[in-house]
Amino acid sequence: MRLEYFQMIDRVLAVGPESLTAEATVPERSPVFEGHFPGHPLVPGVLLVETMAQASGYLLLARCNFDRMPFLAGVREAKLRSFVGPGTVLTVEASLVHDGSGYAVTAGRISAGGKRICDAELTLRTLPFPAPELEAAMRAQAERIGLTGAA
Repeated sequence: MRLEYFQMIDRVLAVGPESLTAEATVPERSPVFEGHFPGHPLVPGVLLVETMAQASGYLLLARCNFDRMPFLAGVREAKLRSFVGPGTVLTVEASLVHDGSGYAVTAGRISAGGKRICDAELTLRTLPFPAPELEAAMRAQAERIGLTGAA
């Protein structure tokens, strides 16, 4: 995880037509922790939601073979069940609920050591890549985290 760069997923563990499992290790140090919270560093809940959204996005990129870019459009039923501190290894899961008409809905879930941390229903809008540079950057990032077929 590189929190300050919004690079939340470290590596893809498994991907199938309707699900993706990834891993993310919270860094020991990050500027994010300087303000959240001094003396008691915690990953902000909004960054945990972003982590689930990124796993969902990579699932959709794999499904469409990088033909369209997924953008987070909505979050429902988000539940933050536990705190996450530096050094925590997270398992991030995204499962497809619906895909069609330019939108996809996924179920996101994060756990650590078998304990559920958070979950949410995420809606993503899928659109043509607005710039070739974005498509190239997404392919490079996907390859870096081990999403096969990204190149």
